[in-house]
Amino acid sequence: MSKLSYLLVFMAVLLIASPVYAQGGATQTTSWAVPIGAGLGIGIAAGLAGIGQGRVAAAVAEALARNPGARAGIQLALFIGLAFIESLVLFAWVMIFIRAK
Repeated sequence: MSKLSYLLVFMAVLLIASPVYAQGGATQTTSWAVPIGAGLGIGIAAGLAGIGQGRVAAAVAEALARNPGARAGIQLALFIGLAFIESLVLFAWVMIFIRAK
């Protein structure tokens, strides 16, 4: 697809989704920016965690190529590191939804 096609699709989505931004009744107290910010926040957190996990996996592959005898220790460090990275994403997800309430 060309850049013009992407632009046209983007504009069509904005025009179709415009009723979402219509003014609500007097009972509506939340801002429309909170869900958008929450979506962007979890997207950034998940994307950066994916990059981090990829770098960890690359480092483990290199370490195993250099020293295959240390597989058990390297594998343990891999799983602990991946668990910490994933837990940070889950903490970000929980904090975003606590704030979005």
